[in-house]
Amino acid sequence: MKEIVLASNNKHKIKQFQSMLTNYKILTLDEIGFNEEIEETGSTFLENALIKARTISEYLKSKGLEYDIIADDSGLCMPSLNGAPGIYSARYAGNHDFKANRDKLILDLKGKDHKGYFNSTIVLYHPDGTYIYKEGKTYGEIIEEERGDNSFGYECIFLSDNLNKTLGEMTLEEKNQISHRARALEQLKEELN
Repeated sequence: MKEIVLASNNKHKIKQFQSMLTNYKILTLDEIGFNEEIEETGSTFLENALIKARTISEYLKSKGLEYDIIADDSGLCMPSLNGAPGIYSARYAGNHDFKANRDKLILDLKGKDHKGYFNSTIVLYHPDGTYIYKEGKTYGEIIEEERGDNSFGYECIFLSDNLNKTLGEMTLEEKNQISHRARALEQLKEELN
């Protein structure tokens, strides 16, 4: 089974990638011994995904290893907030506190349109520095009542246009049909095959 390094230690992402890329063994950052913080200094989702992929590729090369790497950057985009929180979704309230981020978003949306979308840009980065990327989006609206699992980002307040429930209420199987990450990953799987 071919091995691919996933440039993440996020348990939610790891689970989703493992469930969709069943023909591959997904190696996490922990498994390759990488435990540094990667500073995302890009101005787009693609730039941030590439920063992660290149950092991991350089780390692997320093260990004499070569693997394909999958990196993604994703976030919630609200047109009524000029695309915010966007690439700053994880630290919208100034840190990585999911509840504080949700509270700030709901406050910022007062009197504005609550329609928005999640965007995911996934990069498949090869040891020679070449890469391909795919982008996926899922549309919905922000609600003020938290519904379902509130342990990850904005999922419990994002009501999906597709299934009329929040991402926090969905099973992994349902997310794998409609989520932004699943849609980008589905396109990438076609390239992998």
